[in-house]
Amino acid sequence: MVFLTASWILNAAILFVTALVAAYFYMTRNFNHWKNKGVTEVTPVPFVGNFGQCLLFRLSVFEYLAELYKRGQGLPYVGFYIFDKPALVLRDPEVIKSVLLKDFQNLPNRYGTASSKDFVGNNNLFLIKNPDWKNLRYKLTSVFSSGKMKAMFPLVNAVGDELAAYFENLNLEGEGRVLELKEICAKYTTDVIGSCVYGLQVNSLANPDAEFRKYGRKMFDFTWKRGAELMAVFFIPGITNFFGSVLFEGESSNFMKKVFWETLKARMQSGLKRNDLIDLLIELKNNQTDEDLFQFTDDNMVAQAAVFFAAGFETSSTLVSFTLHELSLQPELQTKLREEILTALEENDGKISYDLVQNLPYLAKVAWETLRKYPSVPFLDREAICDYTIPKTGLLIKKGTPVYTPLLGLHYDPEYYPDPVKYDPERFSEENKKKRPAFTYLPFGEGPRNCIGLRFGLMQAKIGLIKILSNFEIFPCDKTLNPMRVDPKALTYASDGGLFHRVRKITTIG
Repeated sequence: MVFLTASWILNAAILFVTALVAAYFYMTRNFNHWKNKGVTEVTPVPFVGNFGQCLLFRLSVFEYLAELYKRGQGLPYVGFYIFDKPALVLRDPEVIKSVLLKDFQNLPNRYGTASSKDFVGNNNLFLIKNPDWKNLRYKLTSVFSSGKMKAMFPLVNAVGDELAAYFENLNLEGEGRVLELKEICAKYTTDVIGSCVYGLQVNSLANPDAEFRKYGRKMFDFTWKRGAELMAVFFIPGITNFFGSVLFEGESSNFMKKVFWETLKARMQSGLKRNDLIDLLIELKNNQTDEDLFQFTDDNMVAQAAVFFAAGFETSSTLVSFTLHELSLQPELQTKLREEILTALEENDGKISYDLVQNLPYLAKVAWETLRKYPSVPFLDREAICDYTIPKTGLLIKKGTPVYTPLLGLHYDPEYYPDPVKYDPERFSEENKKKRPAFTYLPFGEGPRNCIGLRFGLMQAKIGLIKILSNFEIFPCDKTLNPMRVDPKALTYASDGGLFHRVRKITTIG
C-alpha cells in the first residue's frame, strides 16, 4: 500500500476528504439538467437533491409536490431532483392530458417499484409494468362492470346494516359520544372488502381483534420505517433491492397469502359461487391458455387479491371519514344531505337500493368535493419508457425520467377552485363542472391507468354515509382537528392525530 504521508491519521483524513469530494461530484453530476433544457428548476442540495424535508419527515411527499406546483405558477412544469435523479412536476392540464392519456404508450408504467423479491408488491395491478399490465387490466375489468356492481350491492348493503347496528349499540342518545371515525370507517370498509373480495365474514365491526383489521391496519401504519420504505418504492426504486423495500408490510402480506389460499381451496371444493374477485380469478386461471401473455400463476392471483383488499378498504374509509369531518364543521351541509337521503328513503319504503344510491345528486357532489380536498392517493407517477417529447412545449425528457402529477396542487389551485380551502359541494354542480378545464380533477387518475375500482369505491362509501347520516348527527369536539394535520410519514392522505368527532343519535327530524 502506498502511504501519502508518514502519519496514518493524516492519510485517513486525506482519503476521507477525497472520497467525500468524489461523492459530491458524483451526486451533483446531473444538477442543472433542467436548467440546461430551459426548464425552471428548484435549486438542489448536494446528496439529497430537493428531498431533504421529506427524508426528515418534516413534510409529506405529496405536500412537497404541491409546493413545487405552487412555485411554478404560470409554467407547464417544474424540474426537481430526487437525490441526483432529475424528475418533473406537471402543472399544465394539456401536458397532464398528454402524459396520462394521449401519449400513454410512451409513459405506461408507474415509476414505483418494490424489491425484486417482493412478487406480490410488483405483480399486482397497481405496480405491474406493461405489457403485463395491459393484459391483466383487460382481464380484471369485468370485475367492476355495472352488472357486477349490482350483484355485489346486497353484500355491501348487508355490511352497511352492520355499520348502522354498530353505531346503535354504542348508545349515542342524549349528548352522544366522542368517537375516532377513521378507525370505525376502516372497520366498515374492511368488512365490505372481506365479503366482496374474499367472500368472508371478517367481522371487524363486531370484533375489535379481528385479524383482517389488524393486518389491514398494519398495511397503512405509517411508522418511520414504513414511511421510508414506501418512499423508496415510489420515489427511489433504485435502492429497493439493496434495502429489501416492499409494498405491503411483511406480516400483512403473509396473512393475505394464507387467507387467499384457504378461501380458494374451500371455494373450489364447495363449488360455491359469489360473483366476487375470487370467483373471477378462478375462472381466469381455469380458462387461460399457453398463448396468453399474462399467466394467472398462484402468486399472481395472490397479488391481485392483496392489492384489491388494501386499496379497497383504505381509499373508501378515507372518503367516508373525511366527508363526516367536513360535514361536522358545516352543519347546514350535513342537514341538506340528510334531508336528501331521508326523502329518498321515504319514497323507497325505507329501503336502500342500487338505483337509490346512484341517484342522490347532493350526495354525489359531497363525495366529489371530499375527494378534491382529500384525494386518497394524492399524486400520480409515470415513467418514460423511451425518449419522449412533450407536444405542447417541445421538451424532450429522457427514457427513465419520472414525472409526477400533484393532485393537491391541481385540486387547490384557485384558478380552477376559487377559495380552495373551503369545502363547497356546489363546485360539482353541472354548471360549475363545465367551467373547469379537463384534467384539473383527478382523484381516481385518468387515462388507461385510472382506478379500476372507482365505481365500487364510491358505492361502498355512499352506502356507509347513508347508513350513518340517516340516523346520526356528527359534531366537532375538543379533539377535532381544524385545520387538518397531515401525517408527514404517509403516502396516502392520512390525518396525523385521528378524526375525533361527537356522534349523537337523531331523535327528532326537522
